[in-house]
Order: sequence, then C-alpha cells, then structure tokens
Amino acid sequence: MTETYILGIVSKALYLILFCSAPMLISALVVGLVISVIQATTQIQEQTLSFVPKIIATFVSVLLAGPWIGGAIGRFAVQLFMDIPRLTRGGGP
Repeated sequence: MTETYILGIVSKALYLILFCSAPMLISALVVGLVISVIQATTQIQEQTLSFVPKIIATFVSVLLAGPWIGGAIGRFAVQLFMDIPRLTRGGGP
C-alpha cells in the first residue's frame, strides 16, 4: 500500500462527498435565494419564513437523489472492498 494509493482513495472520497451533497446544497441555495428576493420585495423579515422551505426542499432533494447517492457510495465501497486482497499481499492496485 503506497502513499499514492492512499491519497487517491482520499481524493476520490472527497469528490464523492462533494458530488453527493451537491443536490441538497444547490436546492437549499436556490430556495433560499428565491425566498430572500420575496422577503426583500415584500419587506417581510421573518427568519422562519426562509428556514421551513429550505428544510422541505432539502428533504425533497434527498428523496429524489437518494438512489443515485446510495449507488455512488455503494460502488465506492465495493471498489474499496475489492482492493483489500491486493493490499494485503503488499502490492497496490
């Protein structure tokens, strides 16, 4: 097991985290922006008005992107488990 292999795994894991969290973050960002524009035009400055729609949008995006996220994480885990025999023999993939 080399340092290059470990750094490769870590970088793949970080990219996976970014890609898997992107749908929720983007949906919350868009909903927050829309609510902020509505609050600015109507001059209603209520904090809970922006919080509840963001929670709902995040939950809906988790429901929609959940199978994709689960598949991506599952493929990554299977790849790691498949590399274990090669790592125990002393060689890298």
